Amino acid sequence: MSKSERGQLRIIAGSWRGRKLSFLDREGLRPTTDRVRETLFNWLQMDLPGSRCLDLFAGSGALGFEAASRGAAKVVMVDSDSETVSMLRSNIDLLSASQTEVICNDAVKFLKNYEQCDNRIFDIVFIDPPYRMDVIAQCCEWLESRQCLSDHAKIYVECDASRDLSNNSNALPANWRCLKHKKTGQVGYHLFTRD
Repeated sequence: MSKSERGQLRIIAGSWRGRKLSFLDREGLRPTTDRVRETLFNWLQMDLPGSRCLDLFAGSGALGFEAASRGAAKVVMVDSDSETVSMLRSNIDLLSASQTEVICNDAVKFLKNYEQCDNRIFDIVFIDPPYRMDVIAQCCEWLESRQCLSDHAKIYVECDASRDLSNNSNALPANWRCLKHKKTGQVGYHLFTRD
């Protein structure tokens, strides 16, 4: 992302295709790049329409807004930074994205204290924490043990390219299977499903 583009992201496809959204340019906040998002959402294209999505560590909202643009019925974004949450809410208003909800909470605490309510079970989950945080295994464990997921949910995990989650059975629930994984520069990204 060039210096002039910092603080803005573009929705790639769907009903808001080409719309630009602002986000806070903060240390550690790195929206998923267009190239990676394009690949991810090609992987998910058959699963998105009508799905219920959870965007943990939402940050810029790049993944959650892209999912909503492409037909997700419900998107819940979770982020702990109040100013980031305020910006996400502004973008929801800008897009009239009534299917999108933002929760101001630490993503790990949100999962730890998760209780099903209003049929809040998710079909697609995005996990993209700051790389310095070592929380992926804990988030995955709680997604499974707190019964947050539908039977054949898809779980996207983005991390530093040095971590290969596709072959690390100890880091993830035993009933999760890696469907796809790629590396682009410093980014490793993986798509899992529940068996």
